[in-house]
Amino acid sequence: MEPRIAILGSCITRDLWPVRGAPGRKPAYVSRTSFPTLLSPPVPGFVARAAPPGDLTVYEYAAVVAEIRKTALADLVAYRPTHLIIDLIDERFDLLSVGDSLVSLSGELVRSGHLVETPLKAGRRVRRLSEACDRLWAEAAGEFAALLRATPLREARLILHSARWATHYRSPKGGRAAITGVEIVAGQAVAIPDYNGLLERQERILEALFPPMARVEAGRHRLADPGHRWGPSPFHYIPEYYAEIGRQLAGQGVEISGSRVAPSALAV
Repeated sequence: MEPRIAILGSCITRDLWPVRGAPGRKPAYVSRTSFPTLLSPPVPGFVARAAPPGDLTVYEYAAVVAEIRKTALADLVAYRPTHLIIDLIDERFDLLSVGDSLVSLSGELVRSGHLVETPLKAGRRVRRLSEACDRLWAEAAGEFAALLRATPLREARLILHSARWATHYRSPKGGRAAITGVEIVAGQAVAIPDYNGLLERQERILEALFPPMARVEAGRHRLADPGHRWGPSPFHYIPEYYAEIGRQLAGQGVEISGSRVAPSALAV
């Protein structure tokens, strides 16, 4: 059976395919979400645009709409992946509480303009580094672990892409320089150690709750690349990082370089 690869995470995993020069077929990809938002009810009364608003791409807006309508989880289960790669880098955004629903306050949602419209404009912000968000996250991780065991996702090989924000970038001359002035969304300055500590805590929770997971990581190559195709960021890494993660994924049956990657079946 041809592998069906799914990613629940961020561009650090999704970028393995284009960065390493793979052909056009891509894995299924769910992003700009969080365990609490993925498992919450849809936001009632939301009306999507017929075309992406502002400067959003079709993909970016599809991710925003899926996050508000809560369609990604059902699509992921229906896809029946043989391999499910999880990374937690998108678990950095604050959350928005709207009635019984939660939504990830991603940069794409901000750029969409929906935050100033009904029903989202009535939402209450939940800070990512708050105890309240930690509790929501741990509860949702437990729910997702149960879902993994009770749905066709139990057939997937689980792989944790263990990542951290880089604290340094590689200079043009090959040296290292400290990363400063980091913002999650415009005007929201953050400290890298706070979010690396959060990732460490979240991974410990997953390892305690989830079925056995393989683990891939490339800590010795964790340097930011100022020339990255998506621009400078603590989690836009140098090419060596992606090459090492790709090598480790190949050992788990995920062939990135060619025809063994199934085409995407998900909208996000």
